[in-house]
Amino acid sequence: MRTLLMGVVGSTAYGLATAESDEDLLGVYLADTREVLGLDGATVTSGSRVTTQPDVTMHELGKYCSLALKCNPTVTELLWLPEYRVETEAGRRLRALRGSFLSTEYVRSAYGGYALQQAKRLLGRHEAGKEGFSADTAKRTAKHGRHCLRLLLQAQQLLRTGELTLDVSAHRDDLFATGRLAAEHPEAFAARFEQEKATLDALDSVLPDHPDRAAVDGLVVALRVAALQG
Repeated sequence: MRTLLMGVVGSTAYGLATAESDEDLLGVYLADTREVLGLDGATVTSGSRVTTQPDVTMHELGKYCSLALKCNPTVTELLWLPEYRVETEAGRRLRALRGSFLSTEYVRSAYGGYALQQAKRLLGRHEAGKEGFSADTAKRTAKHGRHCLRLLLQAQQLLRTGELTLDVSAHRDDLFATGRLAAEHPEAFAARFEQEKATLDALDSVLPDHPDRAAVDGLVVALRVAALQG
C-alpha cells in the first residue's frame, strides 16, 4: 500500500477536541497498478482499510476521488489540512487539485443534507420519548449537535469563498452551546439549526455548478501510469 496523503482529521482538526476525544487519521493510498488492471480491479479501486488503536481510515485513490467528487464532508476535509503525517509528491498534486472536486450542488446536498439528516435523527430521539438520557448518551447527542452546526458553517464558507477552514475553534463556545441545546432543549436546537440551514440555502455560490471530473480523472490516470512505470 503506497500512502499518498494522511493526516489528523475529526475533532482535533476542528479545534473541538476534548480530553475524551480520540485521534482520527484519514488517508489516501494507491493500489498496485497491476492489481487495478486485473480482473479484480473494480474491487481494488473501491477499497478502504480501517484499523483501530489508533483509528485510521485509508481509502484507495479511486474510492477517495469518487467520494470527494460528491463533496463527502469526511473525505473532503483531508485536502484542506494545514499539515500532514504523510504527504508525498502525488499527495501534493492531489491537494493542488482540491478546487476541482467542489461544486455548488454537492456542497449543498452533502454538507447541508448530512447535517439535516443528523439533526432530524437527534430531534427524533427526543420525540420518541428518550429525554431521560444517560450521561453517555447526552454527551454523544451534544457532540452530534455541535457537528451539525459545524457542517453548516463550513458549507457556508465553501459557498461564499471556495475555501474550507477546518479549524472552527473561533466558534467553539457557540458550537458547544448548540450541542448542549441538542441534548437538553431540542426545540431551541431546532430553531438554531433551521436558522443556519436557511442561511446556507439562501447563499449565492462562487463554486461551479459541477465538479471538474475530467481534471480529477486525468490525475488518477497519471498517478497510476507513473506507479506502473516506476
